[in-house]
Amino acid sequence: MTHPNIVRAAAVQIAPVFESATATGDKVCQAISDAAAKGAQIVVFPETFVPYYPYFSFVLPPVAQGREHLKLYDLAPTVPGPVTDAVAAQAKAHGVVVVLGINERDHGSLYNTQLIFDETGRLALKRRKITPTYHERMIWGQGDGAGLKVVETGIGRIGALACWEHYNPLARYALMAQHEQIHCSQFPGSLVGPIFAEQIEVTIRHHALESGCFVVNATGWLSDEQIDAVTTDPNLQKALRGGCCTAIVSPEGRHVVEPLRAGEGMLIADLDMNLITKRKRMMDSVGHYARPELLSLRIADRPVSPMFSDAAANPSSLVSPSIPTGERDESISLG
Repeated sequence: MTHPNIVRAAAVQIAPVFESATATGDKVCQAISDAAAKGAQIVVFPETFVPYYPYFSFVLPPVAQGREHLKLYDLAPTVPGPVTDAVAAQAKAHGVVVVLGINERDHGSLYNTQLIFDETGRLALKRRKITPTYHERMIWGQGDGAGLKVVETGIGRIGALACWEHYNPLARYALMAQHEQIHCSQFPGSLVGPIFAEQIEVTIRHHALESGCFVVNATGWLSDEQIDAVTTDPNLQKALRGGCCTAIVSPEGRHVVEPLRAGEGMLIADLDMNLITKRKRMMDSVGHYARPELLSLRIADRPVSPMFSDAAANPSSLVSPSIPTGERDESISLG
């Protein structure tokens, strides 16, 4: 597939609507329209933006989380479902790639899920965060290796990871080995404080350098009113401020545009895809700079399931009669 040399990207820093997944989804659709009007061909949203990141789990003890956790269950979208259908339609209408983070409900479990819709509106990838971080393990189940995929789109090869998955070097290498060209990273934002923003910046700039790809990163934002809704404790509120670094980084590790560190907004930048080859000419981590005979990655890239059917694995075992002892099927060569 031939890709354009210049791709216009949008990274969205945005606040959710705590009371409604539909209303949050409407904000997503409006942002897609706004970005497309500015010529964007790919639009990236924050981690688990629909209906919202579970900030409560960071400041409330487990014994006090039940009510908020159940509320998140009630609001969390399914895939497919009305929210994802609306986003897919918007992606198709504007011919843009959309990378969206959601809390996905799958029966009795929630997952930190990243969705990539291609420019035709097709859901090209649904992946789940492989290991929720710290407090998040009370909220989400674990994903599997089936989601560690790079997808081909009309603008290039797209990969995605969420938050501290970027501290799992083998997860990142799995995408690097599939030659991602645009890496879409998502963080919650409005969390931990300024040090989190600093860590995000270091992390995404390093991945851009190591992978030799562009990184489009989106972090979320909470208003003062929303912080009050999570907790009224001034000491705990400190943990719900800062931590924002929406950014677009080149394969040379440079910011293509000044990062957005506070408030709602949208970054727009043109990505010169020729810079990928320029960087990899010097250092290709999965090519001439690799030593696969010394170091390589083995990946279990299959989906996991709580139940497997022997019939599905070997359907002939249920329909083929066994051969009686002493008889031979002459069509089988024994030599």
